[in-house]
Amino acid sequence: MTAGDDRVIVALDVPHALAGLEMAARLGDAATFYKVGLGMLTGGGLALANELKDEHGKRTFLDMKLFDIGATVEAAVRGLAAFGHDLLTVHGDPYVVGAAAQAKGDTRILAVTILTSLDRADLDAALMRPGEVADLVVDRAGRAFDAGADGVIASPWEAAAIRALPEAAGKLVVTPGVRPAGADAGDQKRIATPRAALEAGADHVVIGRPIHAASDPVAALRAVLADLP
Repeated sequence: MTAGDDRVIVALDVPHALAGLEMAARLGDAATFYKVGLGMLTGGGLALANELKDEHGKRTFLDMKLFDIGATVEAAVRGLAAFGHDLLTVHGDPYVVGAAAQAKGDTRILAVTILTSLDRADLDAALMRPGEVADLVVDRAGRAFDAGADGVIASPWEAAAIRALPEAAGKLVVTPGVRPAGADAGDQKRIATPRAALEAGADHVVIGRPIHAASDPVAALRAVLADLP
C-alpha cells in the first residue's frame, strides 16, 4: 500500500456516517486527511469527523462554507472549533472571515473565493461584478487574507496567482476541482490534475468522487499518490 500523504484530502461525499467509516476503513493508512462536507451534515457528518480524528488519528476538514451575519458565524465557528478539527470553511466575504477569525481557536479558517463549479455565466446570473473569474478569485483571496483567513479555497487555475500575492505568505491554498488524468469532470468547471495543482502552488488537493466512486477506491487513491510531485 502506498503510504498516505497529507497533501491529498479525501472528500467523504457519501450518504451517511456509516458509509464514511466504511470507506475510511477500506482506504486504511493510504488516506491521512479527510473532508466532511455540508451534504453529510444531516447524515452524521460531524460525528464522523470527530470519530476519524479522535479514534483513528486522521486529520479532518469540515467543509461547512458558513455564511450569515457576523454574530451567527462567530457563534457557529466557536462551537465547531471546540472539536479541534484542522480546517473549517467559511465564505470569503471579509466580514464573514473576520467573524470566524475571532472564534477559530486552533482550527484554521479557509475562505471560499468562488466555487469551482461556477464560471462567468454563473456569476453573471448571480449579478456578480464583471471581470475574469481568475481575477475575481485572486481579489477575493487577498481580501480574505487581510480579514484574517488562514488560507483559501480556490480552483487549481488560480493557485499560482494566489500564491504570488504578498498576503499569501504563510497561508494555505487548498484546491478542490481536482481530477486525475482521464477522470470525469462531473459538475466541476475549473479543474486540473493533482500534480498540476500542487505544482501551481496548492498546499492540499481535495479529491472525492474519483476515489470514493471508483470500483477500486484503494487503487484509485494509490494512483493519485504515486503521481504526486
